[in-house]
Amino acid sequence: MTGNPSNSPSGDSDDEFFKRRSDLLRRFFAGATEYVFATRLGVPDPPLIDYLTALLVRFVASDSIYSLRSPQGKRLCQVADMLAEANARQGTARRIAHRHIGDFTLFWSGVFPEIAESNRRTGTKDSLLDYQRQGKRNYYLASTLPAAEESAPDDVLTRLSDSFELCVYGLGEVRRQWDNRSGDEELPLLLG
Repeated sequence: MTGNPSNSPSGDSDDEFFKRRSDLLRRFFAGATEYVFATRLGVPDPPLIDYLTALLVRFVASDSIYSLRSPQGKRLCQVADMLAEANARQGTARRIAHRHIGDFTLFWSGVFPEIAESNRRTGTKDSLLDYQRQGKRNYYLASTLPAAEESAPDDVLTRLSDSFELCVYGLGEVRRQWDNRSGDEELPLLLG
């Protein structure tokens, strides 16, 4: 896709278009997340706010939401399957899986609670799971496992576990900020 002309309104190449869109999303989510958590909720925690911003930017590209895969390469779309995969892994791979489950459940519970609730009522494996309980548990487990250098700090994962419900509420408020933005139609909610 590099350097190819695209159908973007500005005439940018595909790479330039997606880079610009990603930067717009990052700036929007950084501002909205900082406003909601620091100002409205009274949680002036820059590492936590930065983590949540990165989570939102990463997950609005729908492929990242389902980045956890089985050893056969099958995309895992249900938390129950992700839990089984996490338990089969060792070391940093296990930490990555538990962290992803925390991120996944936080994203759906906070940003799209209607979808999380719908998943509970559809008769799938996830209908037996409480996303908030699983999110808290999996962030805690991730915080106790060995980390790669570029991984989220243990203390941020611990705070996500301890404050999961507050983070769910805060991400819901970020979603309301998104829904109430005026005139900026350059930022579609899902890119993928």
